[in-house]
Amino acid sequence: MSSVNQPLLQTIEPDEVEQPLAVNAPTTPRPLAGARAPSQQMATNPGDAESGIAGIFRQSAHPVVLFFLYLFRIAAIAVYLLCGFFTKEFVVSTVLVVVLLAMDFWNCRNVAGRILVGLRYWNQVDEDGESYWVFESRDPSRPANPIDSKMFWIALYAFPLLWLALLIVSFLKFNLSFIPIVLLALIFNVSNAVGFTYADRDSKERWAKASSAWNIGMGGIGGQLLGGVVKNSVGRIFK
Repeated sequence: MSSVNQPLLQTIEPDEVEQPLAVNAPTTPRPLAGARAPSQQMATNPGDAESGIAGIFRQSAHPVVLFFLYLFRIAAIAVYLLCGFFTKEFVVSTVLVVVLLAMDFWNCRNVAGRILVGLRYWNQVDEDGESYWVFESRDPSRPANPIDSKMFWIALYAFPLLWLALLIVSFLKFNLSFIPIVLLALIFNVSNAVGFTYADRDSKERWAKASSAWNIGMGGIGGQLLGGVVKNSVGRIFK
């Protein structure tokens, strides 16, 4: 028997044609199977990079003062709301809230207001027994940090509204024993809000008057100098 060897051209697939590598083509390594490419999240604007509480404190000129301003105010509300879960002693919780409110009132009026926005106020009694308000303000040539100023005024107006909401809740729930604490908190917070509002208004009016008086004075001096120069020049021409 004779066997004929026929080439198996139709049964074997041709090998893949290898493309020649370019001499100067850069080669990039292939990522491993299952490995994720690192994703880099870039901030789309400067506000995203400096957003959040950390960004506020980074941009603040006095972060410690700003921290304690919010610490005392938040702590007073937190103790008022949560003290019932840790102790049943009404006197202890009342004393803690009153102490925190007093510390916040003193810190806001004497430290935070003076450093963050350059304002201070107090009540003074003269020799005749009449009391009046005294306001102090920083020179406008040294403006306050915008972040410090914004956060100060937010704290000054937001927390009285929170205490007012708690007062309404106390009335609705008939928690008459807690109403004096909330009223005291409202007195402290509203007093600071009114005092600094009037101090800011007085500062703007006072510096506006000083600026206008300065401009009028300089205008008068400039007018006198200009009039003298014109008078001397005309006198020389007609000599």
